[in-house]
Amino acid sequence: MKEIVILSGKGGTGKTSISAAFATMQPNTVMADCDVDAANLYLILQPKNYKEETYISGNVAVIDYDTCIACGECATYCRFDAISVENQIVEISATACEGCQLCARICPVNAISMLPSDNSRWYIGTYRNGTVVHARLAPGEENSGRLVSVVRDQARKVAEENKQSVVLLDGPPGTGCPVISSLTGTSKAVLVTEPTKSGFHDLKRIVDLVLSFKVKPFVIINKYDVNTTLSNDIENWCIANDLKLLARLPFDVKVVEAMIQCKSIVEYAPDAELSKKIKEVYANLMADE
Repeated sequence: MKEIVILSGKGGTGKTSISAAFATMQPNTVMADCDVDAANLYLILQPKNYKEETYISGNVAVIDYDTCIACGECATYCRFDAISVENQIVEISATACEGCQLCARICPVNAISMLPSDNSRWYIGTYRNGTVVHARLAPGEENSGRLVSVVRDQARKVAEENKQSVVLLDGPPGTGCPVISSLTGTSKAVLVTEPTKSGFHDLKRIVDLVLSFKVKPFVIINKYDVNTTLSNDIENWCIANDLKLLARLPFDVKVVEAMIQCKSIVEYAPDAELSKKIKEVYANLMADE
C-alpha cells in the first residue's frame, strides 16, 4: 500500500484545496486529514455515517479538596507553573498541566490524582467519493503526533478493507511533530507552495525535511500568476536541486466559490483551466514510479 502526503511548509498555500480536488477525482478514495489541530478537509467533503472515537491524549492532575491541606508543595515543584495557591486554595490549570505526575508523587497527603484527558476525538465518515478519516485535538492537549498516527492507521485499515492500494494524506502546515508523523513511511510528498517570500522560504524547509526521510518530493507552485517573477525563481531553484515540478497552477476565484458550495474545484468547475491542470497533476502523480 502506498501513502501520498500533501504538505505545504506553511498555511495558506492552497494545500487543502488541492487535497480536496484529489479526493474527488476517483471513486473509492481513502483520505486522511492529518491536520489534527485544525482539520478542515471535512468541511468540503461533508462526510456522513460518522464513527466517533475518544482519543486519550495524556493525563491531567485533579485535586481532592476534601483531602488537600493547601501546603503548596505541589506549586513549589511544578516546573510548568500549572499550579497556584491563593487564599489557601490550590488550583491546577488544565491547559498548563503537562501530565508529568510529579505533583501527585510529592503530595504529602495524596490529594492529587492523575485522570486521563479524554477531550479529543477521531472520526471516520463516508463522502461522495470514498472515506475520510480526521480528528480534533482539544485545545491545550498533547501528543498531536500520536493522534496523526491513529488517523493514518484507521485510514490504512479502511483501504485494506476496500482493497485500495493508495491512501491520500492531507498533511498539516509547518515542519513540526504532526508533519513528521504525517510524512514518516510515505512514498511520495506533494509540496504545495506559493510565489511569496515566506512561501519560498518554507518550501526550502519542508524539502529538507522530506529528503531527510528519503521520501520523493514533488512541487506544485500554486497561484503562480500572482507573482510570475518569484514563481520563476522557485522553478529555477527546483531545477537546480533536481526537484520535480508537477505544475504551475493559476489563481482562480472559482476555488473560493467551490468551497462555499462545499465542493472541490474539479467538481464545481470541471472545465476550468485550473481543474484540467489538477487532473493532469493527479494522473502524473499516480503514474510516476
